[in-house]
Amino acid sequence: MPMIDLRSDTVTQPTSAMREAMAKAVVGDDVLDEDPTVHVLQDLAADMLGKESALFVPSGTMGNLISVLAHCGRGDEILLGDRSHIFLNEVGGVSAFGGVHPRTLPNEPDGTLATEKIEQSIRSSDLHYPPTRLLCLENTHNYCNGAPLSVEYMAEAESVARSNGLSVHLDGARLFNASVALGVDVRDITRHVDSLVVCLSKGLSAPVGSLVAGANDFINQARKLRKMAGGGMRQAGHMAAAGLLALKEQVESLSEDHANAKMLADGIAATPGLSIDPQLVKTNILFFKLDHAQLTGEKFVQQLKQEDILILEIEPGIFRAVTHRQVSADMITRTLEALQKIL
Repeated sequence: MPMIDLRSDTVTQPTSAMREAMAKAVVGDDVLDEDPTVHVLQDLAADMLGKESALFVPSGTMGNLISVLAHCGRGDEILLGDRSHIFLNEVGGVSAFGGVHPRTLPNEPDGTLATEKIEQSIRSSDLHYPPTRLLCLENTHNYCNGAPLSVEYMAEAESVARSNGLSVHLDGARLFNASVALGVDVRDITRHVDSLVVCLSKGLSAPVGSLVAGANDFINQARKLRKMAGGGMRQAGHMAAAGLLALKEQVESLSEDHANAKMLADGIAATPGLSIDPQLVKTNILFFKLDHAQLTGEKFVQQLKQEDILILEIEPGIFRAVTHRQVSADMITRTLEALQKIL
């Protein structure tokens, strides 16, 4: 039986159609802005995301980095969540490479930042303070159970930022998961931000790549920063061809991943020795806790691996599972049977 890999949706393999498109792609030198397939991808993405322009980049981490650096100068401050990916999992790049000061605010359980705390954290023009330039949001929010931030919240956060002269950047690695879960056009979310990043290589199943989107001037600056960060690619159209099919063919099927995540959460809730609140599971990410006196987290992961199931222990006794295109409903059933067997 095939391995069930629930560690992340980044493990997805490209579809057969993607592999064929990559092989046949018409390509050029993208650093010279001459790759026609990259142009098609960027134009499609800009239209889908409701922005003037888009830029193909190797990773979401690079996309967030160059976006922050395009908005901020050295010594400027950004506001972001204390459980955000930019703060926790991007190696402190905005500080190391940009000299940008991160000021963290507590993420609420639904992934939001309380708007009153955003307003309270914006610096006055005092000699002692770094100037607050940018608000960074994350939608869906990875470490908050993959929560989709509502359009209403995005509008409220934008209003606070605008009234205080801040720009807004969105880490939308799984933005299409949010739009599918909320039942809204993705542009209803993105209209409330100046810039955003969306990943092609997670639930959309492309082998590599992300997109930065924003105004023309912003993307021109981001292009130069991409080159500075070593992200200038040559015949990138081979990868962009897979990204085109990711946007055209994989978005609607995300609802199946969400249904499978809910099925898994309900099954975990009914398994003695494990605890989860299924009501928190809105997209394809779920977290659960091991409550078993005789079983350590490490041993639990190893026993699941022996059943050909892979998951991640995020913190001691806390596990994350992520559904994706290569995890079927039958595999969820098999996973739940294995959990019952182990516990």
